[in-house]
Amino acid sequence: MNDDKTYRSFAEFYPFYLSEHSNRTSRRLHFVGTSMAVLLLGSAIATQNGWLIAVALLQGYAFAWVGHFFFEHNRPATFKYPRLSFMGDWRLWWDILTGKLKF
Repeated sequence: MNDDKTYRSFAEFYPFYLSEHSNRTSRRLHFVGTSMAVLLLGSAIATQNGWLIAVALLQGYAFAWVGHFFFEHNRPATFKYPRLSFMGDWRLWWDILTGKLKF
């Protein structure tokens, strides 16, 4: 990632985020990882098992990072923009879920 820009808003960041997720397989891995995280977070609430929250985060990022390192061949934006990137993950997931972006 060669982006040294300071983003003032998520709306300004999201186009950059999407450019870092142009590979369809990478987007699919992000979607699957985030979907599994949703299920694990729901299970954590239902069972009151806090460890499942950690598992949700770890596996969600594992899927995403496989997409970046093996398909996008770039460094995840999480390392430079953790908050905005986390928001981007959820927005990407929602955009795929609602058909705004192709799966």
